[in-house]
This record gives sequence, structure tokens and C-alpha cells, in this order.
Amino acid sequence: MCFRRSLARFWAAGLLAVSAGVAVPGTASAGAGALTPVQAHGRLEVCGTALCGQDGKPVQLRGMSSHGTQWFEHCLTGASLDVLARDWGADVLRVSTYVQEDGYETDPERFTDLASRVIDQATERGMYVIVDWHMLDPGDPHVNKELATRFFTEITERHGHQDNVLYEIANEPNGVSWQTIRSYAQDVIPVVRAGDPDAVVLVGTRAWSSLGVSEGAEESEILADPVNAGNIMYTFHFYAASHGEEYLRTLARAADELPVFVTEFGTQDYSGDGPDDFAMAQRYLDVMAEKNISWTNWNYSDDVRSGAVFEPGTCSGGAWADPGALKEAGVWIRDRIA
Repeated sequence: MCFRRSLARFWAAGLLAVSAGVAVPGTASAGAGALTPVQAHGRLEVCGTALCGQDGKPVQLRGMSSHGTQWFEHCLTGASLDVLARDWGADVLRVSTYVQEDGYETDPERFTDLASRVIDQATERGMYVIVDWHMLDPGDPHVNKELATRFFTEITERHGHQDNVLYEIANEPNGVSWQTIRSYAQDVIPVVRAGDPDAVVLVGTRAWSSLGVSEGAEESEILADPVNAGNIMYTFHFYAASHGEEYLRTLARAADELPVFVTEFGTQDYSGDGPDDFAMAQRYLDVMAEKNISWTNWNYSDDVRSGAVFEPGTCSGGAWADPGALKEAGVWIRDRIA
């Protein structure tokens, strides 16, 4: 198998340390005799349409996405990630660095340091990490390509040696063609590869990462003109109260032809707010389980909107493990991760 580098040494050391009861990086979330997600699966790679572990077998990662770190940095601490890794049993954390909205463009050094700090903390707890370049408005990813180049260069300089980091290079492209998105990916993937040659790269899709459905397209345009790079996956986002049968059918169909990773979804409407549609969300989860599609839910914060898993004030109070701190959507998604 490809994409191995130093994995064998890390894997052997981790297994020996666990059996001996010795703490090593990446083992903090494991109970006695248990393996963390990274120890269990090692360096990930794309095999066919699946995400696979180092043994070549398909893997389904399940976890959470942060909200924007410019607003909710205080929700991402050692204690909160202990809850996510140990109590919830999450495999993966998506770290969302917004570009606009008082995000990265205002202070690149600060937001790079912030993302790097959270990557380190999630790594210490044995989780995989998705580095999310959270561009949204403007919808053309080329607008922020120079900033993206700087960000991914600096992040891979710090973390490119690790076996647990994936890179989402454009959150939700919108208002532009697939060809425009594809050309951006062809420019930015080599930037990531320069610092982390073996990592899985996640490519945003047309129309807010809906595989084009929200702008009247579908996955066929990607199949006809895929990104010319290996070890990549295409992202799909949905919100169960807004995105019904057509979106679900597209995801199920596309996953048979393309490697897909659902890096963002909610049980509410597309604003991340409003009533939960747990029935529709469960149908999505059933399809994703059937097809080994990995996912992260939006979002691990105490934002006032219903899509945030914690009640407002939880992060300031540090009561992440309190069952009463969870909103209805938080209880639902915690149970499905666990």
C-alpha cells in the first residue's frame, strides 16, 4: 500500500505503549487496553471510492466540526476535547478557520497559531483532524487563493509529518462553475502536497458543496472532469430540514462513483437553525453507514442556534460533560457518534 512514511514505527510504538500502560502522543483518549482512532486505523488513504485505513480496509470516521474559531475558540480546550474524544468517542474533529467574517484575513499569524494549537490538542487525544479552509462569501475560491497558499504552506510546515491530518481546501464554493473549482484545486493541492505528500485532500464541490444540486447540477460534471490528483475526496454538505429527497439520492448515487466525505451537516435548516428533522437526518446517516461515508456534524459550540450542540454559556462555564448542557440536537448526535 502507498502513503505509509513513518506509520509503521508510530503504529508499533503505540501498540507496545498501550500494552505496557505507557502514555504516548495520540493515546490520551484511550481507555485501558483500547486504541485511539489513529492507532486503530493509522494513516488514511483513498482506495477506490472509500476512505481506508493503513490496512486497506474501508473506514467510516464520525465526529464534529468546530464553529468559526474567531467566535468560539473558548469552546476548543483540553477539557472540551477530552469530552469529545473520551465521552463521545469521536474519531475526527474538523477545525474551521473562516477566511472572512473577522477570520484569517484579519490576522493570518493568529489564526494559523490557533488552528495549530487545536490540531495539537486533538492529536494528543488520538483523533483525526480536518483542517477546514472555511471560505464561503465570496464563493469563488480563487479570490482567497493567495491566502490559502500561505495558510496551507504554514500548516503543513508544522503538521505535515503527522499521520492524522486531512486538508479541506475550500469549504463551500458557490456561484461558480465546477471548472473554476477544479482549477483552484489543481493549484492548491500541490501546495498541500509540498508539505504533506501523503495526506488526504478534501475538495469542495459546486453549490455550497452539494455536488451541484443547489444550483441545478449533479455529480456527473465531476465524473466527466475530475480533479487530476490522487488521494482526494469530494465534499458533500446537507441540512436535513432543507435538503430532502433529491439531495439524498444524489449523495447515495455519487458515493458509488466518487470518494465522498460529508464534512458538514446538520439536523436543522441550511442556516444551522430552526426545528430539527431527526427522521430525515437518520435517513442520511443510514446511507452514510451503508456506504462507509465519513462525516462531521455542525457544530461543537454553544452558539444560540439549534445546530450548536451545547446550550449557550456552556463553554464559558466549562460544563461540557454535564448532560444538561446539551441541546436536543447535541444529545441526538452524541448518541450517534458513540
